[in-house]
Amino acid sequence: MIKIKKYTTLLLLLFSVSHAFAQSKITKDETLVTLKEGKIKGAILSSSVVAFKGIPYAEAPIGELRWRSPVPKKNWNGIKNAVAFGSRSPQRNSYDDMVFRSDEESEDCLYLNIWKPRVADGKSLPVVVYFHGGGFSSGDGSEPRYDGESMASKGVIFITINYRLSVFGFLAHTSLSKESKRGSSGNYGLQDQNEALRWVKRNISAFGGNSDQITIAGESAGSMSVSAQMCSPLSKGLFQGAIGQSGSVLGFEPPVSLANAEKIGAEFAKACGANSIDELRKIPTKELLKRSKDYWFPLTIDGYFFKEQPLITYSYGRQMDVPLLAGWNSAERSRNTILSNQKPTVENYKAGVEKLFMSKSKEILSLYPATADEQVAQLATDLSSDRFISYSTWKWIDVHSKTNGYPVYRYLFSRKRPAFIGQGSHNADVMGAVHASDIEYALGNLNLNKSYNWESEDFETSKVFQSYLVNFIKSGNPNGDGLPRWFGLQSSIPKVMIIDNDSKSIPEKNGKRYMQLDGILNP
Repeated sequence: MIKIKKYTTLLLLLFSVSHAFAQSKITKDETLVTLKEGKIKGAILSSSVVAFKGIPYAEAPIGELRWRSPVPKKNWNGIKNAVAFGSRSPQRNSYDDMVFRSDEESEDCLYLNIWKPRVADGKSLPVVVYFHGGGFSSGDGSEPRYDGESMASKGVIFITINYRLSVFGFLAHTSLSKESKRGSSGNYGLQDQNEALRWVKRNISAFGGNSDQITIAGESAGSMSVSAQMCSPLSKGLFQGAIGQSGSVLGFEPPVSLANAEKIGAEFAKACGANSIDELRKIPTKELLKRSKDYWFPLTIDGYFFKEQPLITYSYGRQMDVPLLAGWNSAERSRNTILSNQKPTVENYKAGVEKLFMSKSKEILSLYPATADEQVAQLATDLSSDRFISYSTWKWIDVHSKTNGYPVYRYLFSRKRPAFIGQGSHNADVMGAVHASDIEYALGNLNLNKSYNWESEDFETSKVFQSYLVNFIKSGNPNGDGLPRWFGLQSSIPKVMIIDNDSKSIPEKNGKRYMQLDGILNP
């Protein structure tokens, strides 16, 4: 009897210990994460996703840190709340399709946001860091179209970041170059992105992420940023894959020399009435932004982030050797860029081409020939799209596919958005998928954009596009069960994936045109 009691007591003890252990696992606070710098607390969004917003990845670039390379965030005591988006970089004008969920603009803008699956089954999760678009002059990681909940629900950790824009992110000046240990200035926004990648590399394991399975991605200026990070010596080893949506730094307007960028900076400082960088640093944020409205601050061959022109880096295979998935939309730019809002006639088309391309207009017209008025709308759309961003994306894909050892996957997104709510029918003047319209489809966020009458075909297109991206993030290959087969460009017959409600891989059709255009632009 005594033995039975002992065994019963032992069993009860074992049960209580195991139950307590199980309970401790169940009640573990998934929203509390310990970083290298300190603790943060996020919020559960759904049964499958938890989010951490407004995490500082670098010191605020204000005061003496304005126009200096980002400084890693110092350690903090206590627990930082990470439930609201951090401030976005100051910006003069945002595009009509931009919706911000951050509360304010501030030079204190170096924050990132993380969405992660709640259950990881003990496995390290693949990670994607997404750079927002906006021409390096506007945009924010809080925009609903970049929301990461849908991507996280598919088993990846999704991250958006803010970085310095416009005059705050890209001003170069001789005095700034002199005070720098590296003798360079400019490209601070790109350096911010790089610092964010270093933060992710350091901290992502605390969220269950795999620091050796990081993909970078972005659209427009974000895609240009991806191509830039791939060829910067600062980025070696920080990521293992890349996704580009419409844009690269290998286009019509490549980065300028440091001397030219410093000249722009000197002219700007003079216009501001500043006799020194110290005086320029003392100008309030809003005033500085207002005074910069007539200036464009370009990417710069600064000798630090960029050692040489990106085209040279890619041509000699000195960029990061990573798999790439990239492409563009079927109507990136309106035909009116060529036609200047004139009727689509052959005469107006030729006049527009001559005005834009001047001495090269004859070669351009032979490449994009219009012999009848009914051809003009499509040709003008193709040419304006190529001039804007399609060619630069093609060039990046083409040269990387020839100088790296991993597959390169190219797409053409051609799903035309439905009509605006209340509009009734599609805009007949729009010739296809316009610039930036692919973002909600790719990231599974159609439901967050309330402006359009989304149709079942739109959701099907989104499902396919997002599945390709998720597969690529997880394995470096977009293919998967139930998806049309996507062939890499290194195959014997180069093919392009047409992404629409009837997605399919077809042989390359415009490669010859782009090669000829390349010869005109780079004789």
